[in-house]
Amino acid sequence: MIDFAGLRDRWRRYDVAVQDLPLALLLTALSLVPEWHRHGTRIADAVPSRPFDAWGVLVIVLECLPLALRRTRPTLTLALVFTGFAADQLCGYNTLGGIALSLALVSAGLYAARHRRTIVITATVAFLALAGALARVGQLGPDAVALFYGILGSMWAIGATLRRSRRAELEHRRHLAESTRAAERTRIARDLHDVVTHHVTAMVVQAEAARYLTGAPERLDGALAAISDTGRQAITDLRHVLDLLDPGHGGELRALVERTRRAGQPVELIEQGDLPDIAGDASATVYRVAQEALTNALKYDHGARTSVTVRYGAGEIDMRISTDGSGAGTDSTGGSGRGLTGLRERVRTLGGDFSAGPGAEGGFLVTARIPTGATP
Repeated sequence: MIDFAGLRDRWRRYDVAVQDLPLALLLTALSLVPEWHRHGTRIADAVPSRPFDAWGVLVIVLECLPLALRRTRPTLTLALVFTGFAADQLCGYNTLGGIALSLALVSAGLYAARHRRTIVITATVAFLALAGALARVGQLGPDAVALFYGILGSMWAIGATLRRSRRAELEHRRHLAESTRAAERTRIARDLHDVVTHHVTAMVVQAEAARYLTGAPERLDGALAAISDTGRQAITDLRHVLDLLDPGHGGELRALVERTRRAGQPVELIEQGDLPDIAGDASATVYRVAQEALTNALKYDHGARTSVTVRYGAGEIDMRISTDGSGAGTDSTGGSGRGLTGLRERVRTLGGDFSAGPGAEGGFLVTARIPTGATP
């Protein structure tokens, strides 16, 4: 049986340029089909047709292959594709590669983060210059120029609309995350109050009672032991609350992995890409996913080879934590599952994906895709 979820997760770990390359290659291949030459976009009529030759291949490559960079370098992609498109029109090839210009415009409208007005102005000037050059070698009236400019402009507008929708969705998720964080802080404050009030009050009462037991050493020893036990429990409960308050409490991801190694779990940490400047919610969630997965590995697959892979991509972080199933369980009571359920809800609040379950080759597998909150 094909593991489609595993294939999807593996595909998402690739760089976005690799993910976009098949589209660029497919359009290039279709444009090179001889039977489809002269059946692509034609702006001007009566432009002298040049026989399809090696220059035609170069033009198609210049038009189509840059689409692999449409998300990482949208402005450069638009410039290269337009250059290829202009050569295609001026030489009269009119290949299917002309479709690439529409895709490049949509991508630029969606992904270009800076100098957007300059891009629009420059693209307009370039199109009018191309129209003027085509008018000199063929037949191109003002109506045709306006029509094609409107079509190409609508491609940019589609991308810009998608960009605004994404930004609105990110803003909605950010507000939702802030509301969730505020509720969590309220709960933590209540827990902290309860811990301090309960344990400290108990310790004060026990200490006061111990003052009257100096004449009974055996009873005094028991009272002091009770105070000690209460203090230890207070420290444990306070650490738990502090862990909720500070996701990085006790160290960052590498320190977490190192502590897990010292606990007897052979963990390999693989980090790919450059660590981005990410929002606190995303950073906390990355730490929480690793913490919960490694805790479960220690409990249920102790001593098994464990792999933690973190890929820092454009606008998101992909995580994969797995064990090989060769260890031994140390917690016979089983878990409640609340930790994984809480993580799933937390990741989905940020707009990501989370899955946890048995691995295809044994052991346990946890995967997560966590948006960083930054618009690509």
